[in-house]
Amino acid sequence: MDRPGHRLNELPPRLVVALAATPAAALVVFYLWPFVTLIVEAIDVESVRSTFSRGRTWQIVWFTTWQAVVSTALTLLVGLAPAWVIARFDFPGRRTLVSVLTAVFVMPTVVMGAAFLALLPDSLDRTVWAVLAAHVVFNLAVVVRTVGAVWEHLPADMEHAAATLHAGPFTTFREITLPLIRPALTAAAAIVFLFTFTSFGVIRILGAPGTRTIEVEVWRRATQLGAIGEAAVLAMLQLGVLGAVAAWSTVAQRRHSRALALRPLTRPQRPRRTGERVTVGVVASATAFVAVVPLAALVARSVSSPSGWTWQAWATLGSAEVRPGISVGVAPLDALVNSIRTAAWATAFAVIAGALASLAIAAAGRSGRFLDAGLMLPLGTSAVTIGFGMLITFDTAPFDWRSSWWLVPVGHALVATPFVVRTCLGVLRSVDPRLRHAAATSGASPVRAWWEITVAHLWRPLAVAAALAAAISLGEFGATSFLSRSGGETLPIAIEQLLGRTGSLLQAKGYALATILAGATMAVVLLVDRSHDLATGRRR
Repeated sequence: MDRPGHRLNELPPRLVVALAATPAAALVVFYLWPFVTLIVEAIDVESVRSTFSRGRTWQIVWFTTWQAVVSTALTLLVGLAPAWVIARFDFPGRRTLVSVLTAVFVMPTVVMGAAFLALLPDSLDRTVWAVLAAHVVFNLAVVVRTVGAVWEHLPADMEHAAATLHAGPFTTFREITLPLIRPALTAAAAIVFLFTFTSFGVIRILGAPGTRTIEVEVWRRATQLGAIGEAAVLAMLQLGVLGAVAAWSTVAQRRHSRALALRPLTRPQRPRRTGERVTVGVVASATAFVAVVPLAALVARSVSSPSGWTWQAWATLGSAEVRPGISVGVAPLDALVNSIRTAAWATAFAVIAGALASLAIAAAGRSGRFLDAGLMLPLGTSAVTIGFGMLITFDTAPFDWRSSWWLVPVGHALVATPFVVRTCLGVLRSVDPRLRHAAATSGASPVRAWWEITVAHLWRPLAVAAALAAAISLGEFGATSFLSRSGGETLPIAIEQLLGRTGSLLQAKGYALATILAGATMAVVLLVDRSHDLATGRRR
């Protein structure tokens, strides 16, 4: 009975192919082609030899590695306490705290770099300590979300039983809790390491002159030195490291996973004992303080000057002049307009490609996994590598598109499309197939039933996905550093340039632009959380 019903609901294969054609073609042209070009045309024996024979190369590799390892260790250490508190306890402001941490995590890297530049004293500015601090705060949400999602499912009675046997909190954590959350810890560590190993915006803003990760060095050698081959070798080296870390994470999670019947998720409990209330209050307050204070410092620096508080930076955002007749070449308001225009087109491209891909993957069943996996590839590739590949691929006729207005939005859309697919695909797969079967038995054609039932469920998640795509485009810095042209600077480019200038007014303008970008990101997070609440309420 199931198989005939399934065939009754099948879409014509030509329609499924037509849905998949546009996103598949975009993936081939704007990701696979540049990636292959980067390997085949840019890399040769001489480039490999010259890159690896430089002592400076290995200094950069060492710095990239150790700062990522230390950043990861510190993030895990700091993030465990809020992960436990949020997973186990219900307290006023719990959901707000999670939203704030999530907002910080999705903040553009240049915003977080600017926030810590505004917060830290001059003695710590442009130091590795500033970089480490920014990495920790930036990635706290990874630990809280990843580890907390497992922690809140663990049965608390095992911990209570250990307490009745007079085991202290540290012993209970080490002997019982840690082995159970170790796979989640491994996953969180791998994610944080990947983010910090490929750090670009934070290093560009907070790093001292000469302090470079592999990602920054790829950009420098390609755009500043013209050493395309050496930059390509470094990009492939970085990709190899990322692949090795991802493989290690998968193996480690399987090795340390333990068979445990996780209980259904229950509501966190209010802290009952005085010690619990104090601990929850201290941890929650400290976490909120760490997350909010850098952003508050960002706002404060945008309205301050050596002589006191002033709105001059905000009032002069429309001008590139420092004083009459002297221009810095960056018009902040123009950068804002460029970012909005670019984000609008990038969102349109990502939503169209992501919606078509989601519908095709959901309709194709198991065959759709190939398109699904292919569209996730840009997530495993740094934005700098994507922009670099596009730069050297589309630079000769008849495909000399470097000056085309749409190239930057396409690069942003390539990064944003996987998020659109992930947002929409889960909803499409959750649609009850019996609804389409009922429509088909009532005389509706498979296409009509699909349009009225399946596609009708797409609009709400597509709105959320559009907001995410817009936020990603507004804050995208890596690919834009390669693809943008003079006069077409976006907000992240303008922020980095303004903060690198001397003069309090120019830097205040950079902080003002970073404040605008932070506000837009916060608005997106609130919109997504609101949409999630509405969807959850409907399911209940």
